[in-house]
Amino acid sequence: MINNNDIITYQSIFRIGCVLSVSGREVKVKVDKQKNLPHIIFNGSLIKNISVGGYIKIINGFNTLIAKIDGEYITIDEKSSSKVYSAAEDRVYRVLVCSLIGYLTTSKFIRGVKQLPLIDNECYILSNEEFRLIHSFVSNPDDQTITIGSLASDEYTPISLSVQKLFSSHVGIFGNTGSGKSYTLAKLYRQLFLRYQGKDSFNKNSKFMFIDFNGEYSGDNTIVPGKQVYNLSTRKDKDKIPFAKKAILDLDTLCIFASATEKTQRPFISRCIDYYQYINNIEHFRNILKLMVIEILQMSDKIKAEQLLDYVEQILPEYESEEGEKRSLHSGVNFHNKLQYYYSDTDTANNLQVQEGLIKDTLYYTQVDKYEYPEVFIEHFIHIMYLRLIRDVLDNRAMNEHISPAINKLKSMVKDIKHLIDFNDGDIWQDNNIVVLNLNDVNQDSKKMIPLLLCNYLYKEHKSKKEEDLTYLNIIIDEAHNILSYQSNRESDTWKDYRLEVFEEIIKEGRKFGVFMTIASQRPSDISSTIVSQLHNYFIHRRVNDEDIDKVGQTISFLDRVSKDSLPILSTGVCIIAGQLVEMPIVVQIEKIENENKPNNETIDVVSKWS
Repeated sequence: MINNNDIITYQSIFRIGCVLSVSGREVKVKVDKQKNLPHIIFNGSLIKNISVGGYIKIINGFNTLIAKIDGEYITIDEKSSSKVYSAAEDRVYRVLVCSLIGYLTTSKFIRGVKQLPLIDNECYILSNEEFRLIHSFVSNPDDQTITIGSLASDEYTPISLSVQKLFSSHVGIFGNTGSGKSYTLAKLYRQLFLRYQGKDSFNKNSKFMFIDFNGEYSGDNTIVPGKQVYNLSTRKDKDKIPFAKKAILDLDTLCIFASATEKTQRPFISRCIDYYQYINNIEHFRNILKLMVIEILQMSDKIKAEQLLDYVEQILPEYESEEGEKRSLHSGVNFHNKLQYYYSDTDTANNLQVQEGLIKDTLYYTQVDKYEYPEVFIEHFIHIMYLRLIRDVLDNRAMNEHISPAINKLKSMVKDIKHLIDFNDGDIWQDNNIVVLNLNDVNQDSKKMIPLLLCNYLYKEHKSKKEEDLTYLNIIIDEAHNILSYQSNRESDTWKDYRLEVFEEIIKEGRKFGVFMTIASQRPSDISSTIVSQLHNYFIHRRVNDEDIDKVGQTISFLDRVSKDSLPILSTGVCIIAGQLVEMPIVVQIEKIENENKPNNETIDVVSKWS
């Protein structure tokens, strides 16, 4: 039973002053004398005294209100009623400027203003138990949690976060290079994977895709061992991503890759997709091409015919005799300019128009039987496009100068796609639920193409399975400004708009389908505002650029002024956590990761190199 002496002792030690003024959420507190020490010792415990960034409690009747100290100043009491002379320093007192953030119940801290304090309400330092209660972000004792570090101001206060609130949300991790953002990302997911290690339901019902632009997470043991890593390269043959053919047969994707115009090229690509579905097998393809060759060689329009024959040559293999002699497919046929028809070299005396029987002896016709589908699916589809273009021109349905640029654009990408993608309908997950896509050795165009293609496909596939079985998919993108930037001079506006629309749809609608994103970036100001504003939780490391700080402040409405002002001076490994995950912004020191599990992002030790 607490006696009156204990209460008096508690009040005398923990009391710091009383409310001086109240203006909305802003409360000013007049601090009692002798309360300027940094710590207080009570019952053998060391208790942190008041300081900017700390907390106080205000007793208002039966309500315990919590306020955060935003600043302080001193003032002189000029209106003292005492007639006794006193020194000027005795009339100086300390004033705390605080913001109300919530209130305490018997068991938990609740964010929000329930009631405003009154002038002269007494203010107290928080006890250790009350301090821990404020920094407990798990509402239900049965909630599963992960511990990621401790309060930066108190290393003895661990910070545990709810798995449900953190990983069923979109997360943003921002910070300057060297501030620890990649380390924080690795720590979050390492703690999660350790928490559910060996659980079959976790492996079966969740998937994690890491888009790694700099090769920081591709090490065998980085974050967690046993994950599936694809080390991609556009310079040499390395790993290839197993990909379903239907992923590339998406109209929007093909139109963007081909820089297709809306009025002419897009409808043509749509017809090509239908044509691909129509042609059943290689014999069907050959028969269609043979009929086209016959029709072309009976044309009287030389200019159009020569253009179409060029397209036929783009499809057919080169001719090589048994002796190794190579010949042009055009050899053996000539055009009679006066009589406007093709004739065979074997009948040069009469120059008679080639009939169907003679056409079957030309190399254009005979080489069709030697045609085989290319190993790379995109080359196969380009041949389908040429076939469709020939048919459309013959039917006067399209003009080749309007369509061929789209095909040429796709052809320019074939080399990179051959290095990166395996279109054999394999499973990218390969019985693993954690995949890392290492794009460190990939050129700039492919660094935008591959993540877009993959994320768009995974999202659509996941979305289509909602009715069957809703599972969890998390797309983690480090250095996200590479593909989420709205400022780019290297790509067309159409491509940029489509790229952003894909990721904006994922971040706006993905939650309903069990799809979430975690993005980490040095430059939040470069990332689409729509994407940043849709994030639920933020881990913000040191930021020194005013534009980035303003972007963070504008986007995160619950980031208080003190937290925002402290961004430029945060030390490495320290971040501010804000969002739906925590009741209020807190400054956290992220715990260290075991050396073998750290991301490969250490700053080079120049002294040891030079010595």
